[in-house]
Amino acid sequence: MCLHDHTPAAPPPAAVPRRGILAGAAALAGISVAGLASQLGSAPSASADSSGANPSHRGRPAPPQPIVIEGGTIVDPKTGNAVEDGVLVLEGGKVTAAGSRKETRRAVAALGGRARIVDASGRWVLPGLIDVHVHANTLSDARAILQGGATSVRSGSSSFYQDVALAALPAWAAGASPRMSPAGLFISPDLGDSLLADPDLGPLVSLTGGVTDPADLAYLTRVNLKRGSQVIKTRANPRAGLAEQDPRELVYNYEQLAAVVKASGKAGVLCHAYSAEGIDGAVRAGVRSIEHGVFVSEETISRMASRGTYFTPTMDAITSMAGSSNPILAARGTEYTPIIKAAVKAAHEAGVTVVAGTDSFGSDVTPIGTEAKLLQEAGLSPLDALRAATVNAAALLGWSENAGRLVRGSFADAVIVDSDPLNSASALEQIRAVVAQGVLVRNDL
Repeated sequence: MCLHDHTPAAPPPAAVPRRGILAGAAALAGISVAGLASQLGSAPSASADSSGANPSHRGRPAPPQPIVIEGGTIVDPKTGNAVEDGVLVLEGGKVTAAGSRKETRRAVAALGGRARIVDASGRWVLPGLIDVHVHANTLSDARAILQGGATSVRSGSSSFYQDVALAALPAWAAGASPRMSPAGLFISPDLGDSLLADPDLGPLVSLTGGVTDPADLAYLTRVNLKRGSQVIKTRANPRAGLAEQDPRELVYNYEQLAAVVKASGKAGVLCHAYSAEGIDGAVRAGVRSIEHGVFVSEETISRMASRGTYFTPTMDAITSMAGSSNPILAARGTEYTPIIKAAVKAAHEAGVTVVAGTDSFGSDVTPIGTEAKLLQEAGLSPLDALRAATVNAAALLGWSENAGRLVRGSFADAVIVDSDPLNSASALEQIRAVVAQGVLVRNDL
């Protein structure tokens, strides 16, 4: 069934501004200005704002105190080069200098003693890591992600636009949430109570059989974009992590996925896909990345390489099912583990860009370093595993100019680890400090 006229009969939805939608999402995420202030020790500036916005949100907060990280080995994931006894200068939310003590002397001197000094001697300094598949709905989810070293993320969808609200936080309280590319609502047949996330979704409530017609799929996609989604999430198959679902069944075919891709425009689409047919249909439809992709065929891998389709294998989410107490999930994990490892290796060797995504949900967060370690175990080199969580992921998000490297002008996001990531990707699990948006949000040094 398709509702060809998606215009609500009554005008109220049009009267609900995006600000109202975000306010509701913020409330669901447990976000409040007072809460942020109490957790971060500061509140946004109360300076005048000519926009007429709510007085509690006037102005912008002062930039965080400059940070100088010194003594550690600074690693560039793009080149694989490393600078021993290096210095990283972070000011105004950006990297202002990175390199040897001689190369950074002027930048440090210009701070005039205002900076917080972080001693990273004997450790390695990396750009903030990037997790391209998370489901964060609350402030506690965001904090857990940051503690694991991921300072930038791509959302894999939320129920009520909580990810859109979380994405807005860094502008008001640096370090409150990772930089986020939000996906909004999952483009899926059964939206359930997510239909209540936006009055403009009212026309979809009467559909029999769910949201399946290409015109309805396009409409849902456009509503997502209207409400602040920067990327679109859809599916070709059911979930593997639910015992009652068969992840090899087809949910959306090529034509349906193509409708979502077309409506998404430049935002791009990430597609949950397991079966060979589902993955191939998604790739041919033009999705930006394949999520999970266990049963990807050699032919489709070749197509992904030629089209520039990214691969997010979510290794931990799949392999960890083997330890489930549910016998069906345990059997899937045992069966799928060698298959996904082989798929990752084959895709990488064929030239497909592999990126790191944990598929973490809520506060049950898998550190992004664990995903990098599993990618190495699947056949990537330590450097390529690091790239999957830095420069490759930044390219997927369209943030190559700002994220994934520690160079002048890039984001003031960094992590400090105990061992050499160029020797083993397991080093990315040994997080000792995290700087997000110029704020030291974790310090175990």
